[in-house]
Amino acid sequence: MKNITVIGSGTMGNGIAHLFALQGFAVALVDLSAEQLTKAVATISKNMDRQINKGTLSEAEKAAALQRIQTHTDLASGVKHADLVVEAATEKVDIKLELFSQLDQLAPANAVLASNTSSISITQIAAVTQRPTQVIGMHFMNPVPVMKLVEVIRGYATSDEITTQIMQLSLQLDKVPVEVQDYPGFVANRILMPMINEAIYTLYEGVAGVSEIDTVMKLGMAHPMGPLQLADFIGLDVCLSILRVLHDGFGNPKYAPCPLLVNMVTAGFKGAKSGEGFYSYPAGTKDYPVSPRFSK
Repeated sequence: MKNITVIGSGTMGNGIAHLFALQGFAVALVDLSAEQLTKAVATISKNMDRQINKGTLSEAEKAAALQRIQTHTDLASGVKHADLVVEAATEKVDIKLELFSQLDQLAPANAVLASNTSSISITQIAAVTQRPTQVIGMHFMNPVPVMKLVEVIRGYATSDEITTQIMQLSLQLDKVPVEVQDYPGFVANRILMPMINEAIYTLYEGVAGVSEIDTVMKLGMAHPMGPLQLADFIGLDVCLSILRVLHDGFGNPKYAPCPLLVNMVTAGFKGAKSGEGFYSYPAGTKDYPVSPRFSK
């Protein structure tokens, strides 16, 4: 694999493009918005500057990596040379199904089609293509250049050959791939999201405030970030979407989203990216929440 197409230039998409470009791959970064693509490349450049400041990257390596990234607003031109397509679009089933149906028509016949979905069925996605053996999940963690894990998700029809190829590619990217089967939430979010949901219920029921809940989990369980701050970082809308996939997929009430989470997302409080979640985030302070919005 030499030519990688990344669909979607948001937080995950630009991180995936960043990663592949640094490892020497030619990257086509595709988005509907030229403005979003410009912003994404600027973000990649800024994140590479952080690596330079830490001494893990040189100016020459940064320049070479950025040269490997080409941007496209036209899907057909973006995928025509792809050996691997990694989809990192919005976490909505209908969007992904429509996109993979198009990718199946536009990408080369031998191209592998991967999704960075955090919970949606790879089997369901593969079913809208004529190449289900070549469809697989590559669930990167945020921030992509830093986090080591890649969940490699086998759909019902994903071939052994493609699975091995993607596992080996993940190692080439200096990641640690873990092969998992295609069930709602896979492993990471099947375990993580109920914990976050329970933390929200604990707040909702008045057991403790935001900072108290996060402090207990950080100091008592050695978590680097409390579950409510982590939810803000992931995006409360994303958390809600994943919980709904789990609830629908298993039909088990234990996955039902907390009403407080539903209300917050409905009201536009989506976490760090919107400036308000369980904490408040003034401009430029995404990684450093200023104050909890709820206290005991």
